[in-house]
Amino acid sequence: MFSIEHDFDATVITLVDEGDAPLQEDVVISNFEECVTVGQYDPRQDKTVTVTLSMSQLNDLIAALELPEGVYMRKPEEG
Repeated sequence: MFSIEHDFDATVITLVDEGDAPLQEDVVISNFEECVTVGQYDPRQDKTVTVTLSMSQLNDLIAALELPEGVYMRKPEEG
């Protein structure tokens, strides 16, 4: 299950783990104009851990999800 909310400066997507236990904590993805943050509560540390991806890193991740094992470099975007 997931939800999508449009805030003033970001689109926020929350991914809720469903299925058999043990379940993972919700993942919150915030899409800003200049970056994307991915956060998840870590009960061992009792805090939310956040990773920030640049738009270039996000585009690499999107491309990587469809490719086999290897090392790749995306071509620069024209425009």
